[in-house]
Amino acid sequence: MSVNNGIIGLAKSGRTTIFNALTKGKADTGSFTQQGLAPHIGIAKIPEPRLKVLDNMFHPKNLIPTEVTYIDIGASVKELARDTAISGQLLTQLSKVDALINVARAFTDESIPYVEGSLDIERDIATMNLELAFSDLAIIERRVEKIGISLKGAKQPERQSLLHEQEVLTRFKTSLEKDVPIRELSLTPEETKLIANFQLLTAKPVLIAANIGEDQLPGAEALETELNSRHSRPNCRAITLCGKLEMELAQLDNDAAEELRTEFGLRESGANRIIKSSYELLGLVSFFTIASSEIKVWSIPAGTSAHKAAGKIHSDMERGFIRAEVISYDDLVKCGNQAEARKKGLIRLEGKNYTIQDGDVITFLFNV
Repeated sequence: MSVNNGIIGLAKSGRTTIFNALTKGKADTGSFTQQGLAPHIGIAKIPEPRLKVLDNMFHPKNLIPTEVTYIDIGASVKELARDTAISGQLLTQLSKVDALINVARAFTDESIPYVEGSLDIERDIATMNLELAFSDLAIIERRVEKIGISLKGAKQPERQSLLHEQEVLTRFKTSLEKDVPIRELSLTPEETKLIANFQLLTAKPVLIAANIGEDQLPGAEALETELNSRHSRPNCRAITLCGKLEMELAQLDNDAAEELRTEFGLRESGANRIIKSSYELLGLVSFFTIASSEIKVWSIPAGTSAHKAAGKIHSDMERGFIRAEVISYDDLVKCGNQAEARKKGLIRLEGKNYTIQDGDVITFLFNV
């Protein structure tokens, strides 16, 4: 699967600067998307060090990493909740993302005014959480209203189905009104399916990206720890990065960027850190396929069966699944090649219910 992340944040938070840093883009950071204009959309390849090792081992014609798409809507989430054609289109784009990146301003710059009049990262995080809740409440209230109308003429079993949906949505509404996002609720499989239908924003994992200035880099780790002590949840965590510096580094070649990054004492790029954090929030693992002189990386939710993983590649593979030949990346590297791994009995035959592990190198056998 490809990964889709939506970038949100209050005006003047550096949201588009972060977008440029992540995508090597050159979107105008001095203006903000107005309703009716297209959002910024960029694609970045997900770094995968193991792919280079496999490249040296097999020398394929093509290496295909997983990609991540970033969408910077550039409009107020609260405004998007209004029931208009234009705002509805933008909200639909945002609702389809896998996770949200909430850019919160932590830098000081007198040339860039503070929307709320002063610097207060906790206030800004809370404000964005309220905007997400406002959006979801508007969607829920409209649906509950429609259910009420439908119930007047509904017959069994449609009536029971509508009543159950009304009950679930009312529970979500109560939770949001108490400032508890849906991602923090314990949901049944049925409720999770219902959430998928509505694509509610507070149900999505959130990565808080504290956008700091260069002068704050020495204290970045301490700030990150402090933010996580207050906001870290199974579906929410925080990181710090200097958006302005990362955007400048993204425009340099790799060697120059690495040299400058070292001067600032940065161990890795902000883009890599965001990708890693997004993967952890989404609970994703990666496996590799080697076929037709091509090595490809696939990202899937942890716990996915071999049968379903095959379907991510092609529906024919899932439909005609026979078995999967599997070897771990580590075992393959130790052996040096597949022939040696097969000789040592390290290539296993697994059935439909085998759970894919991170780093598996897999050949799917199927017949249609």
